[in-house]
Amino acid sequence: MTSGQHRAPHDSTEHDAHSRDDVEGSASAQRIVELERELAGLRKENVLRANAEADRIRLEDELRNIHASLSWRLTSPLRRVTSAIRVAGIVVATIRRQAVVRGSLPSALGHYAAMLKREGLQGIRARSRRLRDGGGFADAPPPDEVYHDWIDKFDRFGDAERAAAESALQSFEHRPLISIVVPTYNSNPSHLEAMIRSVQEQVYPFWELCIADDASPDETTREILTRHQAQDSRIRLVFRTKNGHISEASNSALSLATGEFVALLDHDDLLPPHALFVVAQYVNRYPRARMFYSDEDKLNERGQRTAPYFKCDWNPALFRTQNLFSHLGVIETALVRQAGGFRRGFEGSQDYDLALRCVEIAGDDSVVHIPHVLYHWRITASSTAGTSHAKPYASTAAQRAIEGHLSRSGIAASVEQPFGELPVFRVRYAIPSPAPKVSIIIPTRDGVALLRQCVESIVGRTVYPNYEIIVVDNGSTDEATLAYFREILLRPNFRIVRDDSPFNFSALNNTAAAAATGTFVCLLNNDTEVISPDWLDEMVGIASQPGVGTVGAALWYPDNSLQHGGVLLGLGGIAGHMHHMLKRGNFGYFNRAVSVQEMSAVTAACLLVSKRIYDEVHGLDESFAVAFNDVDFCLRVRDAGYRNVWTPFAELYHYESATRGSDMAPDKYQRFVSEVRRMEERWGTALNRDPAYNPNLSLAVDVLPFTLANPPRIGALD
Repeated sequence: MTSGQHRAPHDSTEHDAHSRDDVEGSASAQRIVELERELAGLRKENVLRANAEADRIRLEDELRNIHASLSWRLTSPLRRVTSAIRVAGIVVATIRRQAVVRGSLPSALGHYAAMLKREGLQGIRARSRRLRDGGGFADAPPPDEVYHDWIDKFDRFGDAERAAAESALQSFEHRPLISIVVPTYNSNPSHLEAMIRSVQEQVYPFWELCIADDASPDETTREILTRHQAQDSRIRLVFRTKNGHISEASNSALSLATGEFVALLDHDDLLPPHALFVVAQYVNRYPRARMFYSDEDKLNERGQRTAPYFKCDWNPALFRTQNLFSHLGVIETALVRQAGGFRRGFEGSQDYDLALRCVEIAGDDSVVHIPHVLYHWRITASSTAGTSHAKPYASTAAQRAIEGHLSRSGIAASVEQPFGELPVFRVRYAIPSPAPKVSIIIPTRDGVALLRQCVESIVGRTVYPNYEIIVVDNGSTDEATLAYFREILLRPNFRIVRDDSPFNFSALNNTAAAAATGTFVCLLNNDTEVISPDWLDEMVGIASQPGVGTVGAALWYPDNSLQHGGVLLGLGGIAGHMHHMLKRGNFGYFNRAVSVQEMSAVTAACLLVSKRIYDEVHGLDESFAVAFNDVDFCLRVRDAGYRNVWTPFAELYHYESATRGSDMAPDKYQRFVSEVRRMEERWGTALNRDPAYNPNLSLAVDVLPFTLANPPRIGALD
């Protein structure tokens, strides 16, 4: 629940809250019409841009997307030849990939024939040139027209859906009473009426609406509340005689609650008609859960739905960077009271502070994500739904809430807000003392220029004090490379391990890991270059936390577009990279490109893991010589009970496979196909349900990540 317009009466702006509609005078009417016309044009352009951007990514970058998570994967020469040859080569590669994904070459050819007929090669080339430097669209919410069309197809709650919900309700073993807690203060009358009406229209009948008015000087708020209470006995009211800010008002509303669960709702926001039904359904489905949170979207000034946030499943690391829990947040009432309710001094982030304290008590296993939009957050001038600038004090309160959470949890760490007023936080975990040793493993073959750049960037930029470098030589013959080996062997903490076997990325790393003397091993490609001096501090700090398995880094192409932002399962087939090709300076889908978070997998181009865990899961599977060995490894780490984490604050450049030839040669392509099949056989349906990704977002090979799934991989009431 956000604070909405809720402030103490001494804030003069609060006394004007009830008259916001009045300032929309006739002098503004013409300007509103003009702005709406301009916005409509821009939205249309955004739709066209989104389609064109998807084409560009599909044609220019698909070859890299196939292997994005693995070392020595694809060649860069295609990017250095002429535009026409590049497009033709990538089309061939993507057709081959489609043949794997679709099951036959004719099916893939038909798909791309239709695409070329639709666009034409010249049109595709023109789009490619026009959008090459424009950045991606799909890392932001969809344009309103796209979202509204999606709603019409997949998220309408009409008579048929209501009948289905009412029928399903009869089979619920448990029908908990849900207490909806709402603080009010000088509420906008039409918004307050709409909020109450949205609760009364719930298909799930077992609710009570608990409202505490915080001494509103505007009598209209009291009149609306008392009128509705007289008409509906499920509405419970308390009128505070003294203003106490939103936390104390929320506690007053909480004191009215008699339900098993508390749902947090702001006084000007809305619930869709099926919200509480779906919550109750999940309460029955997960009887041990004590906390539930849903997806959300926003309401613009015209009351239209916009900017949906389709969230990932419960993600403790991400929760420490942003308030993933709200909205809609539903918590067991006894747990809320055990945690002490809302705390004064955390206004603006009082719901975040409460959720952090409840998770500490109940544990991560008690939190369940509901992948449905069950909350409509209204954008107003004083609401953070539009911008965090509306309430700068909310960020300060959020940072203090995270700091308190870490302290109570016994975690040595500091908290920063690294991007100005952007509501994203960075937790810097303390490194154990003394600093544990890290064995950095770098496989290589010839290519001395890349290796030298990698090694010297580690030595020259890394501030972490305790590491060794193990270079695994896979049969180098170049004299310059061999001379460099002799040079680095004269330095302390360097070793060369020779392995002349046919290239097998997994075997090379396993050989070196067996010889490693560090507490942690860091698998690192030779075509990387350190950017951030504290990259190893960041990764070791996270990897030292209880329950953490692997830690992955942010890898950038030389043009400062993102190569690796974590691996998403099922994306384009087996796996793909989140926020791939996002330009530096962009924050990604709801800031996830700049947030530490748990992922199902991270790339082994830069992967840190404790040697104990590496040995526990028996290292990389050598049957995956090139493709998917890191994804398979991370999934086995996850199955062993550990969490895989990606951080944007350990940054390196990745020149990606510059020392190897193309894996699309016929023999290598066949090997790739066999590795695809092996992944499908081993991991099956897990590839289609990544907890770090939402089933309402697309996995299709032909669109960008974070575009809307058509159709979703979950039913409207599932």
